[in-house]
Amino acid sequence: MKFLHSADWQLGKPYGRFEPDLRAALTEARFDAIDALGRAAVEHGVGHVLVAGDIFDTEGPEDRTIVQAVSRMGRYGVKWWLLPGNHDFARNGGLWDRVRKRAGEGIVILAEPVPHQMEPGVWLLPAPLVHRHNLEDPTAQFDTMATPDATLRIGLAHGSIRDFGSQGETKNQIAPDRARRSSLAYLALGDWHGTLKIDERTWYAGTPETDRFQRDDPGQALLIDLAPGRDPEVTPIRTGRYKWLQRDWLVHDRAAFDGECSHLLAEVDPAATLLQLTMSGITSLSDRIGMLGHLENDLRHRLRFLDLRADSLVGRPTDEDMATLAVEGMLGAAAAKLTARIEGAGPDATLAKRALERLFVEYSREDRA
Repeated sequence: MKFLHSADWQLGKPYGRFEPDLRAALTEARFDAIDALGRAAVEHGVGHVLVAGDIFDTEGPEDRTIVQAVSRMGRYGVKWWLLPGNHDFARNGGLWDRVRKRAGEGIVILAEPVPHQMEPGVWLLPAPLVHRHNLEDPTAQFDTMATPDATLRIGLAHGSIRDFGSQGETKNQIAPDRARRSSLAYLALGDWHGTLKIDERTWYAGTPETDRFQRDDPGQALLIDLAPGRDPEVTPIRTGRYKWLQRDWLVHDRAAFDGECSHLLAEVDPAATLLQLTMSGITSLSDRIGMLGHLENDLRHRLRFLDLRADSLVGRPTDEDMATLAVEGMLGAAAAKLTARIEGAGPDATLAKRALERLFVEYSREDRA
């Protein structure tokens, strides 16, 4: 028995922090991920795609969002098993009734905790959420779900297998040994947006199209190969278009910075890369200004998006920098006072650092003019 495990499509996600053109591109990429899943299913010869909750970002998406989702799933000759999660929980007269009116036979909405026979001897045990936050373990009922003559029992749920802190839901807690307790061959989970292995039979697939900066492995689906009497064979499959990268660069001179830039551009597709870059180190003031200028005037335009954090990159004027300012008399005196405040590490050190940098930038502009 082979199938694809996916989760957390969150169709209709608004991406409010970005400019309109990027918001539109990221929104469309989430729909395109459905096509990526459908193509992967056909390529690997599987007939089922299990989606472990949060198919939609809200319980009241626009009609276009629903139509796009249903029509794209309908392009492929596979069965889509959709589980309501905490963002799109099941309730009478709500979202899933709207989806059901448009869905064809290839889409199964798992709005009730009732086992389904996927194939002879293979049973799917769903744990749909009926509220955004549930106090009980939504998978507890798996223990008593009857699956006559089952050779494989597959669980499908949405919730936290552990406390993920601020980056994940703290409600809807699932027992970490649920697969063993309920005699599951595999437990397909959603909620965590990166691919995550809990144990041999319990996995988070993550979102098929990355939607935030994180250090796990998002933008994937899992190809699951099951057989009685052995652990599942789990193979990650790349489905996402965009990569959201976090990088920390420690640089002390322009040469090290140029090396980091070259390495980054060699390993990514810049036009499909969103980068959160944190820079730290101590360098000359002129090098700091030059590096930040390169990021703003070149790398930012190459990448799809750049979130730059450079407060920890300290630019200290060298003797050469100070000599350049000193020829101007009063500028040199001001630079010396600002440098003393920076080195004193007092409450106004940060402000002094910015003032000294601005002084050097403005002088350099005048000098070039």
